[in-house]
Amino acid sequence: MKTLTKTLMAATLLTALVAWNAPAHAQTIPVIVKDTTSQYWQIVLAGAREAGKELHIKVPELGAQSEADISGQITALENAESENPAAIVIAPTQYTALGAPITAAAANTKIIGIDSAANTTAWTSFLSTNNVTGGKVAADTMAQGIIEKTGKAAGEVAIITSLPGVGSLDQRAAGFKSEIAAKYPNIKIIANRIADGQPTTGLNIMTDLMTAHPHLVGVFASNLQMVEGASQALSESGNKTLTLVGFDSDKNLVADLKSGVIYSLIVQDPYRMGYEGVQIALKASKGEAVPKSIDTGVTAITAANLNTPRAQALLNPKV
Repeated sequence: MKTLTKTLMAATLLTALVAWNAPAHAQTIPVIVKDTTSQYWQIVLAGAREAGKELHIKVPELGAQSEADISGQITALENAESENPAAIVIAPTQYTALGAPITAAAANTKIIGIDSAANTTAWTSFLSTNNVTGGKVAADTMAQGIIEKTGKAAGEVAIITSLPGVGSLDQRAAGFKSEIAAKYPNIKIIANRIADGQPTTGLNIMTDLMTAHPHLVGVFASNLQMVEGASQALSESGNKTLTLVGFDSDKNLVADLKSGVIYSLIVQDPYRMGYEGVQIALKASKGEAVPKSIDTGVTAITAANLNTPRAQALLNPKV
């Protein structure tokens, strides 16, 4: 009997020691992006990965393989939440559709938003570019390019938006429109074309715009995929007078910027979003006070400032 009692006591002590030494669920913070295959989102994940290493926590990298796969991202969120993590970092792929799932997940888990808004008030903290400001910067930069190429801030311009109902993209378009209306009365926005998230669609839209509007002087392509398609179409057309301004960057787009096909790339700081998103998520999981919102900044890069240290840091982050 004494032997059995000692054995049970030893087992109980061992269980307590294992439980005390085992990593708590606070050591896991999933990061859910819009498209795990995209260069932009790989930079976000690189920042998150580095934060995870420094903080000695697990940072599962989740998301769909296309920004158009809304249901895939919702599934990733639901699966992540079911694992009872300390917190979740997510960049919602669609404003309306992700609102309810994020609100539901936030009932049990701290949710940190990055990059794009969703129809929810459940954020513990939100890190993003001020996309309205980004759109305004794009408008001012385009006007500068039009002046350089035509001699005056005047003419027809268009917007190409990647997907309908994406908060960040809608805000960029709104900022662009408001800045043009406020400061450039002789620049007329003649189209705001909505695509399906695919570069080939951006290419076709750009081609159609140039064909239908031969006097077009500028196009604002509001995300990576649309800039890729628009840049290819512009390069193939041989048009040297149209000012193309795009949002986000990759190596091919930087090459097009150097060659003059693209006038400017409006660049965010995705590495910072991933890095600080994980840092803030861990603090929030411990009950520490965190800022409700953080503006991670936006920079217009042209051939003139391409080789500055700041531009190079944004274009060539640690991945």
